[in-house]
Amino acid sequence: MLSDNNHAAEDGLIQNKIAHRKKILAAFLIFTGLFALLFGRLVYLCGWKAEYYSAQAEELHERERSIKAARGRILDRTGKVLADNKTVCTVSVIYNQIEDPEEVIRVLGRELELTEEYVRKRVEKYSSIERVKSNVDKAVGDRIREYDLAGVKVDEDYKRYYPYDELASKVLGFTGGDNQGIIGLEVVYDTYMQGKPGKILTMTDAKGIEVESAGERRVEPVSGLDLCISLDMNIQTYATQLANQAMATKQADSVSILVMNPQNGEILAMVNVPEFDLNNPYDLPEGTSETLTAEEKQNLLNGIWRNGCINDTYEPGSTFKIITAAAGLSEGVVTPESSFSCPGFIIVDDRKIRCHKVAGHGSQDFTHTMMNSCNPALITVGLRLGIDNYYGYFEKFGLKTKTGIDLPGEAGTIMHKKENMGNVELATVAFGQSFQITPIQLLTTVSSIINGGRRITPHFGIKAVDGEGAVKETFTYPVKENIVTEETSAVMRNILEMVVSEGSGANGKVEGFSIGGKTATSQTLPRGSGRYIASFLGFAPAESPQVIALAIVNNPQGVYYGGQVAAPIIRQLYENILPYLGIAAYHE
Repeated sequence: MLSDNNHAAEDGLIQNKIAHRKKILAAFLIFTGLFALLFGRLVYLCGWKAEYYSAQAEELHERERSIKAARGRILDRTGKVLADNKTVCTVSVIYNQIEDPEEVIRVLGRELELTEEYVRKRVEKYSSIERVKSNVDKAVGDRIREYDLAGVKVDEDYKRYYPYDELASKVLGFTGGDNQGIIGLEVVYDTYMQGKPGKILTMTDAKGIEVESAGERRVEPVSGLDLCISLDMNIQTYATQLANQAMATKQADSVSILVMNPQNGEILAMVNVPEFDLNNPYDLPEGTSETLTAEEKQNLLNGIWRNGCINDTYEPGSTFKIITAAAGLSEGVVTPESSFSCPGFIIVDDRKIRCHKVAGHGSQDFTHTMMNSCNPALITVGLRLGIDNYYGYFEKFGLKTKTGIDLPGEAGTIMHKKENMGNVELATVAFGQSFQITPIQLLTTVSSIINGGRRITPHFGIKAVDGEGAVKETFTYPVKENIVTEETSAVMRNILEMVVSEGSGANGKVEGFSIGGKTATSQTLPRGSGRYIASFLGFAPAESPQVIALAIVNNPQGVYYGGQVAAPIIRQLYENILPYLGIAAYHE
């Protein structure tokens, strides 16, 4: 019995030893596995990921300051620089490196003309780098450098500069503090002109103090591309002078002048006076109340920056008779020889619509109805077309869609819905009232009627080039064919030439040149307000148009007829620019 007990004790002891050894072995295996994993991780980090963690460590001790890229310039069709760059400075402070905060606050406040409170807030802010002021004049930046203040950085960058101040302000647009486009061509072509910023990289110790022995590394910025546009500075300048002259003599609210090549849509001038100073775009007019809210101030600025040629719609009046005539000729409801009788009015349903000549024009053919700008005759053409046909031509000519001009904020046509049109609405539309379009829409549509039937896209952008002039991008634009036939186009050119040579557009006549065109005098809403819009659209040479122009005078005082107010503007414009453009006089 005792022997059995001894054997049992021995067996238990042996089992305990085996269990113990298993535990030791398991612990050893676990330890060995963990060691292998840690060793593998160490090899991975020191070998495969060494470059990555080295870069991370470097980044931890590297401070970065951006360098603005030189924004691409804007060049007119002759190569003149319309938008350029001016070297300025950005002044920043680095908290950990400042040795004498009070001296820094005093110097920067004085040199940058900033309040002590403003500068102190930035100097005492614990950050890797804090910008105090950008777009600092270079001379001021150089003076601050001379103080050699620890923790103060002066980096050179660029500010947009416009050599001609107000010229084409609502076309070119301007940039913000970060050199990004805000309005105009500056925003439309921003991706081409903005370039790629560079960097200044400096090494710091654990406390954020720069390690002088490490020096600086620079990643150089890449300059933006230059934008070459169709606008001609000389034509823009002269058109602006004429617009300002009309503003002064007629005490008008505003004057717009558009000049374009009707064959390809290249815009040579786009004037909207009053313009604004591109170098000080946020300046408000003298006498503006100082109690304006931020919202009121912004609304006022938006109005100042507004481009009336594309952002605003108006009733075109009799210039729109060109579209009605082209639709009537295309549909065959009228020919140049068709006969009309004008007693001074026409009855449409229950409405009596008067002609501008109260006594009437009497009997006349269609060519003379256009020469006389006879309302009843053009209403008759519209009624012959009918609502469905007229609306169809309105759409076919592209009047229901935007032109696609390369400027922001183009407005669309405001037109009756077809289902809401009756004969009276059709009649008023036929002579250019009761609907609204933009000036650029009118000019584009008439271009398609006189150029053989191609609806071109009005535009400024021609190409983007690098600093050496190498072309990096050439811009192309849609063209829609067969708006009218070449035959209809030729008839319209001839009729509109007669309007100027012998008809109501006689004040647009230019000695030695054949000019086609049409006048308009429209009343603004509400009717009876006594406010009018005088306009004239003209093109040259009449037989083969190379240039088309539109002048619009808003609310002229005194005489307000388009033939007397707007036609002389285009005449003076053409007297100067036709020879400049190399368009030969017909007597040569």
